[in-house]
Amino acid sequence: MKRMTPEIEAEIVRLHSAEHWPIGTIARQLTIHHSVVRRVLGRKELMGPTLSERPSIVDPYLPFIRETLAAYPTLSSSRLLAMLKERGYPGQRSRLREVVARLRARPKGEAFLRLRTLPGEQAQVDWADFGTLKIGRAERPLMAFVVVLSWSRRLVARFYLGSQMPVFLAGHVYVLERLGGVPRELLYDNLKSAVVERRGDAIRFNPTLLNLATHYRFAPRACGPRRGNEKGRVERAIRYLREAFFAARPFDGLDDLNAQLEAFCDGPAMDRRWPEDQTRTVREAFAEEQPRLRIRPEDCVVNRDPRAATRPLEEDRCRGSVTT
Repeated sequence: MKRMTPEIEAEIVRLHSAEHWPIGTIARQLTIHHSVVRRVLGRKELMGPTLSERPSIVDPYLPFIRETLAAYPTLSSSRLLAMLKERGYPGQRSRLREVVARLRARPKGEAFLRLRTLPGEQAQVDWADFGTLKIGRAERPLMAFVVVLSWSRRLVARFYLGSQMPVFLAGHVYVLERLGGVPRELLYDNLKSAVVERRGDAIRFNPTLLNLATHYRFAPRACGPRRGNEKGRVERAIRYLREAFFAARPFDGLDDLNAQLEAFCDGPAMDRRWPEDQTRTVREAFAEEQPRLRIRPEDCVVNRDPRAATRPLEEDRCRGSVTT
C-alpha cells in the first residue's frame, strides 16, 4: 500500500475541491484505497453534505465513540471496533475508521519560531561524544568541546580526553582566544558542568562556571527543556563535524587530531555557505560579527594553555586508535 504523505493528502484535497473528482476516481488515479481518500477528506472537513447526512449503521454508536475518544484520545480504531462489537455493532472496520478519523481530536502542533540573534549576541555550547581513544591498553573517552556563534555560524571546537570541569573551562579559554572576543551570552544544553540544579524556570549554575563568566563578562544561559529549536545551531555544527571532518579521518594522537581540527575550523568550515544568505560565506559573516564581540580580558583565572588540564591524562602522549 502506498505510504500516505503530506503531498498525497494535498493532492487529494486539490482534486476533490478544485477539480471536483469523485472519491472513486481519486482513489483509482492515485492508486490508493477509497477509504483512505474518505479519511483524508473527513479530516479536512471536505466531505459533501450528502455523505455526512447519509444514514449509517454507525450513527447509533456515535455518542459512545465520542465519549470513549474524549476519555482515551489515542485509542485505536481496532480496539474501538472490538468494544462496539460487544455492544452489537454489525459494521466493519473500514467504515469505523472513517468515522474515528473525523471525530478523533487532533493534537495541536507546537509552533517553534525561528530564533534570530544579533551579531555578537550569542554562542551555543555543547559536548559531543566521539567514542574512545585507545592509549596503550587503556581507553579514554574522546569528547569534542563545540561552540558556534549563533549569528555568523563561526565554528570552533577542540578534542579532549573526557569532559571534566578542568577541560570544560580550558575549552572556553581556547574558544574565546580563537574567536578574539566574547559573545554577550553563552547558551548551554543543561550540561552538568553548567547547570547544577533546575526546577522550572529556576536555574542554579555551577559556581565555577559563574566565576569564569564573571571574569569574561558573559551571561550563561540554559536551554529550555525539550526546546530543540533553541540549540539547533550547535547540534547541526556537531553533525557537520561528524560528517565533514571526523568520518574516516586518520590521525596520530590527540595533538595531531586537534591540529587537523583547527585547520578545518579555520578553512573549510569558514568557507561553507552562510545559511542566512547563500551568496555569502561564514567567513564573510564572521568578519562582520567579530568586531561586535566584547573585548576579551588579557588575563584569565584558568591556565591559558588549554592542554594543561588534560596533561595528567596524556602522559603517554595519546597515541593509538579511535573507537566510535
